[in-house]
Amino acid sequence: MQALETVKWGFVGCGSVTEVKSGPAFSHIEGSEVVAVMSRTAEKAQSYAERHGIARFYTDAISLVSDPEVNAVYIATPPSSHATFAAMAMKAGKPVYVEKPLAATYAEALRICRTAERTGVPCFAAFYRRELPYFLKVKEIVSSGQLGKLLTCHLRLAAPPRELDQSTANRPWRLQPDIAGGGGYFYDLAPHQLDLLQWLLGNIIEADGYIANRGGLYPVEDCLSACYQFDSGLIGSATWCFVAHESARTDRIQIIGSQGSVSFSVYDYKPISLYTSAGHQQFSLGNPAHVQEPLIRRVVGHLRGTDTCSTNALAAASVNWVMDKILGKFRLG
Repeated sequence: MQALETVKWGFVGCGSVTEVKSGPAFSHIEGSEVVAVMSRTAEKAQSYAERHGIARFYTDAISLVSDPEVNAVYIATPPSSHATFAAMAMKAGKPVYVEKPLAATYAEALRICRTAERTGVPCFAAFYRRELPYFLKVKEIVSSGQLGKLLTCHLRLAAPPRELDQSTANRPWRLQPDIAGGGGYFYDLAPHQLDLLQWLLGNIIEADGYIANRGGLYPVEDCLSACYQFDSGLIGSATWCFVAHESARTDRIQIIGSQGSVSFSVYDYKPISLYTSAGHQQFSLGNPAHVQEPLIRRVVGHLRGTDTCSTNALAAASVNWVMDKILGKFRLG
């Protein structure tokens, strides 16, 4: 598609992720501005528009996408509606930036990819950790060869249940299968982890998993174990537990090589830990105020013809494939 002089965004959804992580960044970047926002609740849409200095607000996505001033769309809704809204925008000729995961299932992710291919309109996914200094440092270490031949990697995430998890009246949308895509906290948190693994180590070509509901607090799984293999032959394992005791709280990925190892977190940004024959090193790197800004800057550059962004629908769909392989027995039963 033709490069845009100014990217004029319309937001479909204005939840908490748009308040600090992403929303303000769209207006901080040269050649980018937010011109409209949509929420199903008029009061919420109006409040967001007024607080952020946005000219127009809507209560339905069709009106926002049809707005002639909007030439790009940010989709910040739960996963169950991503495919519908992304297809709507691309068919209208408007590029899309979608919150992760790309869709609620791999089948819906493919629908987004096919629409992007047919229309020639780009679609990007909000895997913003790829552009943060912390993970760029991990990428530098892994790519440098100082770990030697890469042998295996292990992912561990354990966290206690949240107070709202025990409520049936006010249960988080992530635990409502019809809204979140049926994967609970796994489908919300694992996308960033699995995307980073593939960005660092190559495509995962085999994956399998076991799932369980051990806590009984909500209707979706709360414990998962998985194994996977990359296209290089590298193998790995992963466990997720969302009902753990506080003493077991863990957020760590370890990549092991023949000459060293590196470990890092995905959500708590504890220091990167590197062990080689030269000794032990740690690296602490901070984040920008709006963590999605570096990726959004690259997306804007791509749409204006001054940069290239590879964090697109095809890359994001591969994450959906891995998650659905891990959840395969759940998806079928």
